[in-house]
Order: sequence, then structure tokens, then C-alpha cells
Amino acid sequence: MKQKLYLSNPGIAAAAGCDARTFWNALVDGDNSGLIEVKTFSGENFFAGKINDSKLSPTSAKYDMRIIQIEDLALKQIAPYVERAKEKYGAARIAVCVGSCDNGSEFSLAGHREFFAAKKFPENYSLEMQSADYPATFAKEKFGLKAGAFVFATACSSSGSAIAKGAELIRAGIVDAAIVGGVDVASDTALLGFNSLESISAQKTNPFSKNRDGITLGEGAAFFVLAKDFCVVKDSDEGEKNCIELLGVGESCDAHHMTSPLADGSGALCAMKSALSDAALQSENIDYVNLHGTGTKLNDAMESLAMNECFGEAICDGKKIFASSTKPITGHTLGASSALELAACFLTIKNNCGKKFEQMKLPLHVYDGERDEKIPRINLVGCETKFSRPINVCMSNSFGFGGCNVSLIIGKSRDGCVQE
Repeated sequence: MKQKLYLSNPGIAAAAGCDARTFWNALVDGDNSGLIEVKTFSGENFFAGKINDSKLSPTSAKYDMRIIQIEDLALKQIAPYVERAKEKYGAARIAVCVGSCDNGSEFSLAGHREFFAAKKFPENYSLEMQSADYPATFAKEKFGLKAGAFVFATACSSSGSAIAKGAELIRAGIVDAAIVGGVDVASDTALLGFNSLESISAQKTNPFSKNRDGITLGEGAAFFVLAKDFCVVKDSDEGEKNCIELLGVGESCDAHHMTSPLADGSGALCAMKSALSDAALQSENIDYVNLHGTGTKLNDAMESLAMNECFGEAICDGKKIFASSTKPITGHTLGASSALELAACFLTIKNNCGKKFEQMKLPLHVYDGERDEKIPRINLVGCETKFSRPINVCMSNSFGFGGCNVSLIIGKSRDGCVQE
């Protein structure tokens, strides 16, 4: 039998909120006020999801930069679960798996700016500042852990890959628990880089609209403790009925193009079907899908094809499977997006538990309401959506650069929780 894996409540830091309650309220209210105009060093302005500076504090990190302060804000929220895992398993049995694409751009940009001006780097500048492993190393050092620390960088699917690896490490018997998630910043490097690809929207992103014209980047972090025993991740006021499992993981790599997905959606479809197979579920067992939903012409068309191939009529029937993209509220948080959107799914299950249909709320799909009728229809969650089924199982989709696709399925425990 496959090892059951349980998720703790998430630690969250995002433009939409820096705790679970604020974040959830923004999702169900469709509050995208966290997407603001920012100016890059080139002088160009872009919309981006930014965390208010007042939420961030200095850390004990060797290189105390914005990305680490955002990460620390989220990690503090899961600290009780980490300590419980250390008590049960020991520091040598807890891994760290982080999705992130920024490699110290805050320091490297400043260092290179001085180099071009003075023909030398600052005395305190070191290439170590740009080490890709640092977000994982920081989490490992923060909690005094002794097992491996890994960083995954496949753009949009990075933290999905991190969560998948954490599950593999536990099921392989290498560790008993893992800190899994991701963190990224809306740096000038990212903003200008995506703009050079002609992927940035001139307005706030508008996914699945006929008027969509690109993405809106964001910054954020989301982390969970993933463990093989529910007693490690439960809250003191929650019973076994409220435990949420990682049910299925699906990964594919279509390797079609450095930045673009396969236009027919077959790579994304492969990941979704793999996740369903891993969870031993059928597509009709999924209640809500958090879409990748970036707002680009190609991605939304591709994802619509894949969703309709996977779910058939259920995805366009208002009484069946619901879907939304939360990127118009959070911004596209790159390496953090998969974990942040899994947190949205986690809260969707938890906050609808035991609710009557008329009381249920799901993350709104915020857009201009003008559907693109040239692509297959998806049942998008709106303010007037009526629900007729409980929300027990959710899928989250993330499709990254190089055709690295990840689908994750979580749900209420189907047959009780193991507490050893």
C-alpha cells in the first residue's frame, strides 16, 4: 500500500495576504488590490503583486535579502509543525524541498551596477550570494535540520516539483517528513526578462478572456510540512476528520520549447492523468481545479484543451467541476506559484468542510467576463456560481518552462488518519 502523506496548514506570504485567513478572504472576495504598479531600474512600469514592506522583518540569514524575508514570514507560520516533526523523527529525518527561481538578484544587480560604475565589485560581494541553493539552505539552518536540502527551478512548476520530491523522499524511506514549498520575488530581472519575451500584460492579467494579453508577475511564498503521520501536522483543535492528504502527483516533460508549452495541451494532460492515476481517482472525483491560468494567449488555449480532454463535459457543466485561476489576485509568483496555489486548494477544502451548498465559497476567477469562445469552455467560478457538490478533492496545475508540467491532487482523508 502506498504511504499516506499528510499536509500541515500552510504558511503563506503573498500580495493577497500574509496569513491563511487574509489570503483566503482575498481569494473568495476577488480582491486584487495587491497588484500594483511598480517601476523597474530601466524606468518601465509594470503591474506586479507586491508584499507590503511593513510585513517583512530582518532575519538571521547570512545574506538577508527580500526573498529570504518573504520566505521567513511563511516559515514562521509552520514552525510548530516543524518542531513537532523534530520531536517525533529527529532533525536528521526531515528534508527541505524548495521551488525558487531567483538567485540573489537583489545583491547581484547592486553589485553589477557598482562594477559597471567603478570597474570593480563591492568588497563584500561574493558569488555565494547568488547560490541557487540558498532558500533551501536557509530553511534547513533556521530549524537546525540535518537531512538534505534541495532547490528546484523550472519557473512556474518549481514548487510543484519540490512537493513531488518531498513525497518521493518520504515514500522511499529516506526521510519521514519534509518542509515543502516555494518562494520567489517579482524582481527587476524577472519583470524585464518576461517583458523581453512579450509575455507581460499591460494591465492586470485577464486569464481566459478573449482580451487577455499576458501575465502579471508577483512575489510570495507558501510552505507546508509534509509527513507520514497525521499527529505531526494536525492542529490541536482539529480532529481526524479534518486531515488533508497529498493524494496524487503527476509530472511530465514535453520538452517542446524553452518557454512555450505544447499547443495541443498533451503535455499538461499527461501530468493531470498521471496525478489521477497516482491518486487512484477518476476525473469525476475532482471537485475543484486551480488552473495554471497565466493569461497568455497560448497557455490559456492549451490549458482549455487539456482540461476538456481530461474532464469532458463535467468541466463546462455548472453543476459539476469548478475551476479558477488565482493569479489575477496573487500575481504569477513563479517558483512559489505551485505551492501558493496548492495552499488555495487546501483552504478551499478546509473552509468548506461541513458547509451547506449555499454557504460554500471558492476562489473567484477574476477577469473581465468576456470569454474567449475560440477555445473550449471551462466552468469558471464567479460571484453568482451556485454549488451542488461538496468540495473534498482538489487538483492544482502548474506548467513551467521547458514543458515541465506538474499536477497535484489533495483531499480529505478517505479512510482515516494514521497516528502512531
